[in-house]
Amino acid sequence: MIIAGVDEAGRGPVIGPMVLAVAVLDDEDEQKLLEMEIRDSKLIAPKKRKKLHDWLIAELFESAIISVSPSELDLLMQEHSLNEIEAMKIAEAINAIDSRFGRIYVDSPDTEAPRFARRIRKYLDNPKVDIVSEHKADVNYPIVGAASILAKVTRDSTIEVLREELGDFGSGYPSDPKTKAFIEDYFSKNESIPHFMRSAWKTLDKYKKKPHAFGQQTLF
Repeated sequence: MIIAGVDEAGRGPVIGPMVLAVAVLDDEDEQKLLEMEIRDSKLIAPKKRKKLHDWLIAELFESAIISVSPSELDLLMQEHSLNEIEAMKIAEAINAIDSRFGRIYVDSPDTEAPRFARRIRKYLDNPKVDIVSEHKADVNYPIVGAASILAKVTRDSTIEVLREELGDFGSGYPSDPKTKAFIEDYFSKNESIPHFMRSAWKTLDKYKKKPHAFGQQTLF
């Protein structure tokens, strides 16, 4: 049976894209993932993660990756919750795959995991496909771990390009002191919200109130 795993990277940061990945494999080959110790990307060191990413690209039956920019997230969040946006984009990635799956495993961000499966199903070309939506699916299912690695390495490469351009802004998460300091410094010198930040995040609320804060807005 052909199976697919789905996961994301960068759901929470205020800086950079959210990346979603679909990994596809015949379940008879899943043992290969176990042998390579494929699991949640957060549990793997960066250098090994990159090597596993390259191995997966060569070994997987098929894969798809979608990067959702801060500007697109801001636009979509005017009408949809983040969970709904993620479901929409997961379905978009799945619909781009040529393979006919027997089952799709999804790492659910929803507090009610089965509800997230229903969200995804609304946007699928084949809504009858079996969807297993669970919390910690990236830990429990190697195929979801594979998707986690694809998403994480893809996002990390984008973040590295941003760091070369902007300097060290930390993890990009709102709770990171280095990220907070970077944002404070940025808006001490600039009035418009840049393309690499998500203005829909509450972290930037106080900057939206600045005079002419959107005078050179590039998000919409």
